[in-house]
This record gives sequence, C-alpha cells and structure tokens, in this order.
Amino acid sequence: MRISRLSVILVAMTGALLAPATWAADGENVFKSVGCAACHAPDQPRVGPTLKAVAAKYKGQANAVDMLAGKVRGGSKDVWGKVPMPPVAVAQVNDADLKAAIGWILTH
Repeated sequence: MRISRLSVILVAMTGALLAPATWAADGENVFKSVGCAACHAPDQPRVGPTLKAVAAKYKGQANAVDMLAGKVRGGSKDVWGKVPMPPVAVAQVNDADLKAAIGWILTH
C-alpha cells in the first residue's frame, strides 16, 4: 500500500490541531494539582497575573513555553510589578507536564 504525500500532510496537520486540546486537558490538571491556582486565576488578578494577561503578553512568541518554564522553576521578578514570583516547588512535576500546564495557560 502506498501512502500519498497528501495523506502524510493531513495526518501531520490533524496532530497539530489536536495538540492544544491535549494541552488543555492535561495542562489544566497539572495547573490545579500543583497549586498554581492559589496565585493565578483565568480572569481575576490574585497574587500573580491572570491567565489571560499571561497569554496576551506572550502571544506569538515561539519560545514562550520554554521561557516561562524557566521562570516557573527559577522564579522571576519585576515582570508583573513589585511582587516577585518565587521559585515554585514543582520538583515533583516533570518538564513535559510543566510545559503542558504552561501551554494550557497560553490558550487563554
């Protein structure tokens, strides 16, 4: 059986389209289970910025997930005001799950 070039392209495009949905499911669970919701909410500012504000700030940045993963692991300051984000104790969360949570945040 010969696989056409169009079939390969369609399969790749379908996978790319489904990736954000996977992030939405897994990322949301990680976000909630490691306590991110204590400081961040979708629409209401808490200690940290809203998820919508984070998504808007980093929209279109190709390296946003990796860059934000570094900020979550290492902490950051002077990005959203005077209150720094301390390094988050997410050592129990592997990089793939952390990036899924960040990917989910960026869908807001």
